[in-house]
Amino acid sequence: MLNNHHIEVVKSTIPLLESAGPALTQHFYQRMFSHNPELKDIFNMSHQKTGRQSVALFEAVAAYAKNIENLEALTAAVERIAHKHTSFNIQAEHYQIVGHHLIETLRELAPEAFTQEVEEAWTAAYLFLAQIFIDREGALYKERKQAAGGWENAREFKVAEKTPESEYVTSFVLEPIDGGQVIDYRPGQYLGIEVQPTHAENVEIRQYSLSHKPNGQSYRISVKREVGEHNGLVSNFMHDEVEQGDVVKLYPPAGDFYYQEKQKPVVLMSAGVGATPIQSMLHSLAQDGKQEVSYLYACNGEQQHTFKQETSELVEQQGWKQFAWYLNEQADFAGNMDITQVVDELPINEADFYICGPVPFMESVVKQLEGHSVGRERIHYEVFGPHTYL
Repeated sequence: MLNNHHIEVVKSTIPLLESAGPALTQHFYQRMFSHNPELKDIFNMSHQKTGRQSVALFEAVAAYAKNIENLEALTAAVERIAHKHTSFNIQAEHYQIVGHHLIETLRELAPEAFTQEVEEAWTAAYLFLAQIFIDREGALYKERKQAAGGWENAREFKVAEKTPESEYVTSFVLEPIDGGQVIDYRPGQYLGIEVQPTHAENVEIRQYSLSHKPNGQSYRISVKREVGEHNGLVSNFMHDEVEQGDVVKLYPPAGDFYYQEKQKPVVLMSAGVGATPIQSMLHSLAQDGKQEVSYLYACNGEQQHTFKQETSELVEQQGWKQFAWYLNEQADFAGNMDITQVVDELPINEADFYICGPVPFMESVVKQLEGHSVGRERIHYEVFGPHTYL
């Protein structure tokens, strides 16, 4: 049981955590994968190689220690992480393994500071937080299993269609092998997909945004081909080797970034592959007959303009507004997205804003919106990969 003394002891270790930095979590992951290599089939090993996951975990551990007396400050992060965990099919027993290696990591990296008192405090703190996640994730699993078309664990789907959407993005329509119904989702959410890429050492699970409206029969995801030394293992496999008729495994839709039904006008803003969850919102808003919708999109050029024709047809049919920025060419505008160029065309004082794209893009857009007195309560965003705060 976590008590006030435990809380004070955990807070006293914050300087120790900050001095260790991401090296703490790098050691943790090395230790865990050495002792429990089966977890490599759950964790994104590409993020391990780039160091992104270690940094994200360190920031999460430090944030927990700093807010241990005010966990409400972490509510949004807990919800986002819980959804992500369910897309990896994380189970209660995994928390026991993680907790053991976290405590042993602290002991090994700071043997003098890691007294019996500190061990007891951090054990209590970890178990308290773990139970929050276990309870929330358990509720999500139960909700999805009991819903119409729902399921638990992995379910086999076949690729019914494979369609290029732009130079680097391809869509896959997936239908269940069992021919049954599939659970609906909220526009903006994603799927966990499990594959075994050629020459890969482990089973790989990735999350890809759903890019169409729910229909109860199939899902459409849209995948960007990633390039780089440690990136693209799954996305390149999907682009180059997964074909119509092939079978993949899916986990039910998840994600805390989705369109929240309100009477307000809506402004959808994306860049690059960030168009994928936004596209699901566009289709759903069109189906609902939403009238006040504005769509802003940025990319490098026309060849990388994902869903260009599909979006234009939707916008024209609904009488919505659309603006595009190409970094290397002229669209409606050239260069990076600049809200001042269209602010008079937007319901800037009333709308809710949904944003997805590279982190620098979102940071820029959020800063611009705040400069126009748009409060954070009207700004919703999605970050691909390990969580980042804007």
